[in-house]
Amino acid sequence: MPKALIVGAGDGFSASLARVLAREGYAIALAARNTAKLAPLCAETRAEAFACDAADEAQVAALFDAAGDAEVVCYNPSFRTRGPLVDLVPADVQRSLQVCAFGAFLVAQQAARRMLPKGRGTILLTGASAGVKGYPQSAPFAMGKFALRGLAQSMARELHPQGVHVVHIVIDGGIRSARRPETGDDTLLDPDAIAETALGLIRQHRSSWSWEIEVRPWVERF
Repeated sequence: MPKALIVGAGDGFSASLARVLAREGYAIALAARNTAKLAPLCAETRAEAFACDAADEAQVAALFDAAGDAEVVCYNPSFRTRGPLVDLVPADVQRSLQVCAFGAFLVAQQAARRMLPKGRGTILLTGASAGVKGYPQSAPFAMGKFALRGLAQSMARELHPQGVHVVHIVIDGGIRSARRPETGDDTLLDPDAIAETALGLIRQHRSSWSWEIEVRPWVERF
């Protein structure tokens, strides 16, 4: 049975991805700082839950030792702090960079170390609108997500020729959730639809691998 590890699991896209991959026969491992919130999803998908701060090197290494090798690894955590540039708290800015970018490096490094000897595997990095366009009063998030995109591009160029598929998924818009219900005008992304797109990426033949894809509501004005 193939295994998938989703780091930064919760509701929304990560939960939908867990359901889709469980349906496809994957054994699911979920990682989050707070594992109590994962109990319903674990029961639904028969997943194992692991506590992990993705920005902590030792905890990430321990996560991979405990969860074992995975054919699919998805990095989903993010941390946002907002406000005028002159008022931003440096410690909060540092945390945003650690979670959005440094944690992605730690997880991707551990995943690659296990995938490269086998010459196969897929690493998915969850991006955002902020990774391609910086918004006012959102500099820390833009910094982190721009760094994540650069990491993905560099990884893809290095690892694709060695058989490891790396994909940066730009989620360009809000995701529907219990906290953000659909209003009937299709302005929010359906997390299940994003997960189906991710499954398509995992299934891509290596002769036509994508390193990046954008998903956005069809009604958005470009």
